[in-house]
Amino acid sequence: MDTAPPRDSGQLTFRDATDADVPALVALIESAYRGDSSRAGWTTEADILQGQRTDPDGVRQVVGAPGSRLLVVERDEVLIACCQLEHRGEAAYFGMFAVRPDLQGGGLGKAVIAEAERTVQESWGATEMHMTVISVREELIGWYERRGYRRTGRRSPFPYGDDRFGIPQRDDLAFELLIKDLEANRTLTGT
Repeated sequence: MDTAPPRDSGQLTFRDATDADVPALVALIESAYRGDSSRAGWTTEADILQGQRTDPDGVRQVVGAPGSRLLVVERDEVLIACCQLEHRGEAAYFGMFAVRPDLQGGGLGKAVIAEAERTVQESWGATEMHMTVISVREELIGWYERRGYRRTGRRSPFPYGDDRFGIPQRDDLAFELLIKDLEANRTLTGT
């Protein structure tokens, strides 16, 4: 069976991940951010971090955590994207976002983030979406800003020395909090 669906074929299917999805999810996330395969897309972190982005235990914890969902995105029954959604009171956290490198740049990421925002509003009544992005990822932060996210200037330290997050290739990494007001978005779109 060919595992490479045509770029624009078929409808997107969104569902919650199960433990059976863990190996494929780890492979997807790693391919989007680490190593040479990640260079086929624009979200690569290969120049700033080496080593792993995640592992089966980390993904399994997200799948099974209370108040958390790992959204799987499929087209023609092939896993092509994912994102983590975590309920945090009136806000939701968006993370573990990955799109297959060969499908990046075609609008898939926009569709996934829009569905994630709709899902957290509908399921949890979330009024804000929060995420953290490595502060030196200016192109990625710009992409989020074009989707209504704003930089807060609030930073948390990168976990240097914890290889579970990768092996830093520079010494100026930090996570910056980005926030989107989902209520304002709802008012603008009339939903």
